[in-house]
Amino acid sequence: MSALSLQNVSVRYGERAALDDVSVAFAGGRVTGIVGPNGAGKTTLLRAALGIIPIASGSVRILDRDLAQCSREFVARHVAYLPQEGAIDWPMIAERVVRLGRMPHEGDEVSDQAAVADALVRCDAMQFAARRMNELSAGERARVLLARALATQAEVLLVDEPAAHLDPAHQLRLMELLRGEAARGTAVAITLHDLSLASRYCDEIVVLHQGRVAGQGVPSAALSDAALAQVFGIAAIRAGNEGPHAIVPWSRL
Repeated sequence: MSALSLQNVSVRYGERAALDDVSVAFAGGRVTGIVGPNGAGKTTLLRAALGIIPIASGSVRILDRDLAQCSREFVARHVAYLPQEGAIDWPMIAERVVRLGRMPHEGDEVSDQAAVADALVRCDAMQFAARRMNELSAGERARVLLARALATQAEVLLVDEPAAHLDPAHQLRLMELLRGEAARGTAVAITLHDLSLASRYCDEIVVLHQGRVAGQGVPSAALSDAALAQVFGIAAIRAGNEGPHAIVPWSRL
C-alpha cells in the first residue's frame, strides 16, 4: 500500500491544465524526487495531494483513504508539508514555530517537547532555537521550518524546494536527513531543481513536463540522456565511481 497516491489527477487554472492525468505513488521508506522545468507542475502536485487546491478529475488517497473523505485533522496528523518559503517576518521564537508542528496531535507536554527537541537537533537548528524568526538568515529559517515539519512525526513528508536557501554543506545534510527520515518508514516526496542532489539521494524520480509525467523510475532511468535532452534541453555528465551516480548538468542543447 502506498502512503500517498494520485490517480489520473488533473488540475486546471482557468483554461490551462497545470496537471494532466498524473498518476504517482509515494511509498513508505523511500525518498521520491519530483523534478521538472519551471512551471512543470511540481508545486501544484503537492498542493493537490493535500487538498489545498481542487482537482478537476482523478483521486488522491492518503494511507488508503480517499482524500475527499478525510478530515483536515486527519490530513494534518498524517501528512507534514513544507511549502516553498515566502517572506517570513514573524517576531516569533524559533522553538515556538517548531512547536506548531505538534498542533495536529493531542499529546502531552513531555512528548511534544521531545519531538520538538529531536527535530531541532536533526535539522542543526538547536543553537538558534531561542532566537526570533525575523532575526535569522534565510538558510536558518529554512532549517527551522523543516524542523517544524519533522516535529509532526507524520507518515508522509512533502517538501517543496527546501534546499534553495541552504549552503552546500547544509544541502547535503538536508538530503541525508531526508534519507534518515525515510529509513524510519516515512514516505518522503521532495521537489528539486538540483538534479545532482536528486540523482544521488532519491530512490525514485518523477519527471514532470508541461503538467504530465514524462518519466518515472530509478534515477538512472528517469533521468536518462534522452529525458534530460527532451525535458530540460541539457546534456549532463555522470559522476561517481561507487553507489549512486550524481548527474551534473553540463551544457545546453
